[in-house]
Amino acid sequence: MSGHSKWSSIKRDKGIADNKRGQLFTKLGREISVAARHGGGDPDANSRLRLAIDRARGANMPKDNIERAIKKGTGADSDAAMLAEVIYEGYGPGGAAVLVEALTDNRNRTASDVRNAFTTAGGNLGDAGSVAWQFENRGLITLKPGDEDPEELVLRAIDSGAEDVMVDGGAIEVYTKPDELESVRQALAAADIPIGSVEFMKVPKNTIALDVHKSKQVLRLLDQLDELEDVQRVSSNADFPDEVLAAYA
Repeated sequence: MSGHSKWSSIKRDKGIADNKRGQLFTKLGREISVAARHGGGDPDANSRLRLAIDRARGANMPKDNIERAIKKGTGADSDAAMLAEVIYEGYGPGGAAVLVEALTDNRNRTASDVRNAFTTAGGNLGDAGSVAWQFENRGLITLKPGDEDPEELVLRAIDSGAEDVMVDGGAIEVYTKPDELESVRQALAAADIPIGSVEFMKVPKNTIALDVHKSKQVLRLLDQLDELEDVQRVSSNADFPDEVLAAYA
């Protein structure tokens, strides 16, 4: 796994504090609304919506919130705000590439918040296309090995159609082509393989190793960006030293 992927896993495993749960529900609700807007409100016919709903349920988002978000996306809610999908690109300390995906009803506010986060951390926001070429779209499924043999899970994941599988310690990451994420998820579930999370992500084609000082600076930047309400996902090609990630966890 790349250092950024480890950061994502650690952040997810640390859980969500109560005072940030409302912000998380806002992000999840926006993802549901946009998925419903583009593919309809039936999760059985809209894999992106089904994935968004699964993530919301995994975060214990109330059913009423989920249903309201679907209505906003399909236009059934007359008060729904039109959300725009925006991508920001820049570089953090040490030259680490950072890609920020956002859903917003106010582009000026979001751009200002993202720019301030980069500036505060000693990075800089770049032009469109300055960073995106360093990433590719992939589907990611994390597995929870439990007492099962990781090597056996890897073989079963490959048989289920995985494009690539990476093992680091007790963590297993299954990578797929974006349009094959749902079919691989279904195959893994049918094989009774314990699934931790399912998501689309931007995977760096190459990573950049950072020293301890720069790693701490970039981790602060990633956290600051991830905590912005309009930001849905943050990706980076940073590769952090193990001791820094251990302290972060």
